[in-house]
Amino acid sequence: MPRVAIDVLLKREILDPEGRAVADALPGLGYAGVDDVRVGKHLELDVDADGDALDERVESMCRDFLTNPVIESYRWRVIDEHERADA
Repeated sequence: MPRVAIDVLLKREILDPEGRAVADALPGLGYAGVDDVRVGKHLELDVDADGDALDERVESMCRDFLTNPVIESYRWRVIDEHERADA
């Protein structure tokens, strides 16, 4: 069963106050030279599907439930064992 990683971020035109707060705090912590921070969410799912069926299921879940397509964009990919968050 493939494990799918989904990364969700606010669209570029949407203000990201959490990202801005992180960007503002980093120089005070000694991490200068960091700009344009975006904060989002990362999901990992085991999906019982393969090939085109996997594509359709993940796209449908992202569009219909996991994201707000008005303000968020997403990317997803199938990950292998060493990329898993629980590894």
